[in-house]
Amino acid sequence: MYKTIYFNRDLSWIDFNERILEEGLRNDLPPLERFRYLSIVSSNFDEFFMVRVAGIKRLIRTGNIGMAQDPSGLTPQKQLKIGADKIRSIFRRQYACLENEIFPALAEGGLELVRIDSYSISHIDYLESLFMREIYPVLTPLKIEADKNLPSIENLCLYAAFLLTPETGEEAEYISIMQIPSGLERIIWLPKKDGDPKTWYALLEDVVMIWGGYLYQGFQVKERMLFKINRDADFSVDEQRDEDFIEAMEEVLEYREKSMVVRMVFSSGSPLLRDTLAERFKLSSEDLYEIDGPLHLAGLFPLVETKGFDHLKEQSWKIYVHEAFTEEQSLWERISQGDVMLHLPYQSFDPVIQFFQTAAADPQVISIKTTLYRTSGNSPIVKALEQAALNGKHVTAVVELKARFDEERNISWANRLEKAGVIVIYGLARLKVHAKVSIVIRREKDRIKRYVHLSTGNYNDKTAKLYEDIGIFTAREDMAFDVGNLFNMITGYSVIQSMHKLVIAPIALKRRLLELIERETRRSSQEYPGKIMAKMNALADIDIINALYRASQAGVKVLLSIRGICMLVPGVPGLSENIRIVSIIDHYLEHSRIFYFANGGAEELFLSSADWMSRNLERRVELMFPVLQEDLKGRICGILEAYFQDNCQIRQLSQNGVWTRQFPGAGEKPFRIQSYLLGLTRETTEQAWTIRDEFTVRRKPS
Repeated sequence: MYKTIYFNRDLSWIDFNERILEEGLRNDLPPLERFRYLSIVSSNFDEFFMVRVAGIKRLIRTGNIGMAQDPSGLTPQKQLKIGADKIRSIFRRQYACLENEIFPALAEGGLELVRIDSYSISHIDYLESLFMREIYPVLTPLKIEADKNLPSIENLCLYAAFLLTPETGEEAEYISIMQIPSGLERIIWLPKKDGDPKTWYALLEDVVMIWGGYLYQGFQVKERMLFKINRDADFSVDEQRDEDFIEAMEEVLEYREKSMVVRMVFSSGSPLLRDTLAERFKLSSEDLYEIDGPLHLAGLFPLVETKGFDHLKEQSWKIYVHEAFTEEQSLWERISQGDVMLHLPYQSFDPVIQFFQTAAADPQVISIKTTLYRTSGNSPIVKALEQAALNGKHVTAVVELKARFDEERNISWANRLEKAGVIVIYGLARLKVHAKVSIVIRREKDRIKRYVHLSTGNYNDKTAKLYEDIGIFTAREDMAFDVGNLFNMITGYSVIQSMHKLVIAPIALKRRLLELIERETRRSSQEYPGKIMAKMNALADIDIINALYRASQAGVKVLLSIRGICMLVPGVPGLSENIRIVSIIDHYLEHSRIFYFANGGAEELFLSSADWMSRNLERRVELMFPVLQEDLKGRICGILEAYFQDNCQIRQLSQNGVWTRQFPGAGEKPFRIQSYLLGLTRETTEQAWTIRDEFTVRRKPS
């Protein structure tokens, strides 16, 4: 292990995916749940190569290695080498588990994948007929000619490559490729025989590999290979083109399909096809990943959602309706009575949707302003904004077109919203708007009242069922005033204004966090040691890390729950012995950011959209907001403390960079944080409804 006081960011991210892999390796989980974890690993690495590896390669190629001085001390070349070794090890374990454990367990449970070497005669008859009828007409063979440019090969798409020889006996060899059509279902369900308890399925790419030779009349297929590539996606739009920003963004998306290839993943069987394509893509052996199993596992994710196989899945967790919102009371009245906390996905996202839908239909609502970073494919919130504008309300949406890999969807939403009359702002030059905030302005009697929603997570009704996040509804005037100023700063020429409650990046958030850490450091003593607790997705800002080191040296107890990247080295005597770092990987994706500072007894608690990374603190518009209502502060503090009590799904980071899973000790009761939060939500909800029912009964006339 390299000696440093900072772990390498990218190697730490690879370690995070190894923790996800370890969940997939657990034989005590149902096989489709395990498959879900393995597919997440594959999807994550696609993005890693397209962004992080591509960026490092570009630095090496352009000779700007000096600009890439890593705090860990690793050179870019060394970083790539260590990373590649780690990733290959992960892939070997991933596919060994898939082939030796998960697929057999699925087959035993009645869901069996049939590969090429296991087709029965009836399977062959059915698949060949299907190929000629529905697949053959869609396929397009493309020549690979030595003296000509490669045909367009799309990022992340599966391709079949064929080495061909003429049937005339001529010794010449030719190479052709064809894309596995993304418009066809990749999982092919095979006919069931009467009385057969099993459900059989084949893969589209296998069918193309066997019968794809029909497209090459006069040639024999000598060798075959499946492959996909990752292209460089680590480049940004020309943000000076304000008048045609969408066009500039579309050019980025178009260039992404032609950019440098950084990795090829391929099936075994043809060294010649492998080497020829690698040479044409300008890839070295380090960039080639041979896979013994289905490629692109993320594309097989629909398998997890297959109906009729609940016995192969983890039982669904109930999502509870928030007890604060009822039909007897309007949304606005309830928020006016006090702040309301929404803890996703234990509680339903419906109140957020209702917030927008009610505002769209309410004749007293004058204006709606919101930020949209990542939305779902059929977003009810976007629809509500459209309807609000059509109803004559003043609607403003800050749509972040630079949300990586969601650019195309956001462009589509932006166009739709503009057609409906919504004022659409395309983020800010050189800054991503990552804050999650909305405000509804309503005329009530003789005054204007503002209602605010602030959150740690996106306005996405799909991920709201999978990602753990916390949001707050409030009608506090000071909060609303700050939110109004924030939107003025984003949409207009308003000068930077002081905020009452909100802290905004890149203006003040990093400075404020450093102040809070330094204050805890100053106030800490042997009699009254300070305390910092924080939960986030990533910790990679060196200034923040150094401040935490100083806090530890002053005796401050620092507890950090970090889902992914962590560059801080804990447990080093004289440097970080008072810092404990843990990570939770479980049923839901941990996504909320919670920051607690003891402050000598005058505790302060914040929620935020920002991780403690330089990009979030210095190159994005982010929000940190305080939790001011005492009951909510107490509840969230209790939740945060409970994360460090987990002894079932928790892993602890050591000073040598190893994440070790923790288990209940002798006589210790198992404690799983996500199960605890699910139970806590159930109890709170049931108790609230019981009290409400009793009150309703008492009010009934005799």
